[in-house]
Amino acid sequence: MSNSNKKARLITPGYIVTFILVVCLFFLWSWPNTLNDFLITQFKKSLELSLAQTGFLPFALKTGYFCLAIPAGLYMQRKGYKSGILMGLILFAAGCLLFYPAASTQKFTLFLCGIFVMAGGCAFLEIGANSFVVSLGDKETSERRLNLAQSFNPIGNIMASTAATLFIFSGNEPNATAIETMKITGSYDSFLKEENARVFPVYIMLAVIVLIIAFLISRAKFPEIAVEKKVKERGSFKALLKYPHWWGAILSQFFYLGAQLGTWSYLVLYITQNSKLGEKAAGGFVIANMILFMTGRFFATWLMKYFKPTRLMGIYAIINFCLISVAVLGSKWGELKFGLGLNDVVFAVPFTGFSMPVSIYALILTALFMSLMYPTNFASGVKGLGPNTKLGASILVMSLIGGALGSLAISSLAGSKWGLAAGMDAHQIAGGMCVIMVSYAVIAWYAFFGSRPRGPVYD
Repeated sequence: MSNSNKKARLITPGYIVTFILVVCLFFLWSWPNTLNDFLITQFKKSLELSLAQTGFLPFALKTGYFCLAIPAGLYMQRKGYKSGILMGLILFAAGCLLFYPAASTQKFTLFLCGIFVMAGGCAFLEIGANSFVVSLGDKETSERRLNLAQSFNPIGNIMASTAATLFIFSGNEPNATAIETMKITGSYDSFLKEENARVFPVYIMLAVIVLIIAFLISRAKFPEIAVEKKVKERGSFKALLKYPHWWGAILSQFFYLGAQLGTWSYLVLYITQNSKLGEKAAGGFVIANMILFMTGRFFATWLMKYFKPTRLMGIYAIINFCLISVAVLGSKWGELKFGLGLNDVVFAVPFTGFSMPVSIYALILTALFMSLMYPTNFASGVKGLGPNTKLGASILVMSLIGGALGSLAISSLAGSKWGLAAGMDAHQIAGGMCVIMVSYAVIAWYAFFGSRPRGPVYD
């Protein structure tokens, strides 16, 4: 039987255990990303942050990725995937441990340092794990393989959301009058200290898990990737300029992370501003959001057996553009600004006895369709890069700065005069979410027109 008639292998034989251990990394790095979304609401209360200041939490997270991405790629080009992954796990654990002194001193800047260090570790993990998984099998199945591995990422999202809802959110949300009363009685400082102290135990637990995984990875056998054996030349930044599909993937990934982080970072805030739910109940809907995200990953992996991955991503981007439009125009802010009546369209929440506007359902539903975008962008961008794969992957991970800048753009726009509407005395996050619509338009462009591998493509 000729090679062309052989069935493409999903995973290189003999390395199933290594693949499983690397998949654990996809589970792990979802935790700091997800917990950060809950910290926005928590620190807005416990550290008395303004809406604009909350934008520095996702900014610190994605800046950590941005600053460490190229060093991570260069390190792995020299030392290999295994060494790079272990370095990432050490940084990850160190960042988690910084949350203890941050909570003790109630210093926002120290929390940001911990987030930055964690994110730097995650940059090592994402570059190493994504590139390794893409290479661990036949190129025809690279998108399916990476989507399969990435399907375990939302399991971490779900568990992190559950942990944050149960252990970080106290449900104690004093209004302005109650806060003034606590200040008069002298109990307000104790309240803030208790709220900050709720954060660090989750991160200490995460540090322990990370170190256990690091030990197991250190004992695992990693194969030498074929392209590293066959091609003697090292990758270069100059060579990467010859690949238009890689450039397009950077742009698409930049805007995708802006859309994802901009949606998830402010999901709890959006729900509390557009319904009668408190932070704990809103946290439950974040868990539902992550379940949809996980379902979307597994379903997309199956669909890719029958549909071209990039074409599927383009269709999903158009769907999400429409859903975000409903979330913006159907919010309380959108109703006061444009008066289309979408805010009056409500649906009952199962088993609760109350209803929510269609805009909240639309925003949560975007998780189902954004689920395939990161791995599909990544696999499409590094396809055919040969010896340039590690460096190409590192710059692709740098594009996660789009999440930081996107979140800042959303919070800044929402915190401006645009985020206010007649009859409102507080800024509304919905006012900034039109930024996300632009993001999905760019993703659709890449999916349909920019993703075809071009340049001196390697087999």
